[in-house]
Amino acid sequence: MSSDAPVVSAVDVHKSFGSNKVLKGIDIDVSAGEVVTVLGPSGSGKSTFLRCINQLEEIDSGAIFVDGEQMGYELRGERLYHLPDSAVRRQRRKIGMVFQHFNLFPHMTALQNVVEAPIGIHGRDKTEAREEAMELLRRIGLAEKANSYPRQLSGGQQQRVAIARALAIKPQLLLFDEPTSALDPELVGEVLATMRDLAEGGLTMLVVTHEISFAREAAHRVVFMDGGVVVEDGKPDDVLNDPQHARTRQFLNRFI
Repeated sequence: MSSDAPVVSAVDVHKSFGSNKVLKGIDIDVSAGEVVTVLGPSGSGKSTFLRCINQLEEIDSGAIFVDGEQMGYELRGERLYHLPDSAVRRQRRKIGMVFQHFNLFPHMTALQNVVEAPIGIHGRDKTEAREEAMELLRRIGLAEKANSYPRQLSGGQQQRVAIARALAIKPQLLLFDEPTSALDPELVGEVLATMRDLAEGGLTMLVVTHEISFAREAAHRVVFMDGGVVVEDGKPDDVLNDPQHARTRQFLNRFI
């Protein structure tokens, strides 16, 4: 892992929806090449935190930096100003995101889904983008499904195409929002195998998941969140095998 400045730095991040305080001062750094898994019960703020990183949700206070650039804001003199939508879209180009429910375009083939952003948003050469997309599909074991539509793919195959789509923009950071929770149990393994391959390849990843096995085998760090705060943050062996907080122990006991 790199010793340079963090790829992600969240500083005292707060987020509320009406009177519901979802994030209550999140401080997390993710270094280049680091794989960080975020565990916690439903409603703990995990997914909201990811969405704030990618500016799908606007934070109320604090700051989030990706590759040293503050997301959603620009400092002019001594004041912060909201960035226009065009600038936010530019910031998002460095971040890939894999959602719980795949979000593939149903009218596009697997190949078309993967090349859509590189061509339509990044303005890449069509031939080059298609070649790179096919290589990504080969990498995830789905080259033979390039011309298949989402309805012709299993849930696991759809999620692997979604991963290839996120990789196609060559992100500096890849976010996973519970990528296996919508899958039948027998399909979870193929998606986790793809994610382990990415982790071994040195990609910077922040993964919200309930898959303890992935956290144990592939993560450099495990963060446990509850009630909108970080309760524990440490090496997988430490957090999973010897948690220091009673709430962490109570949560992990459900998986033993």
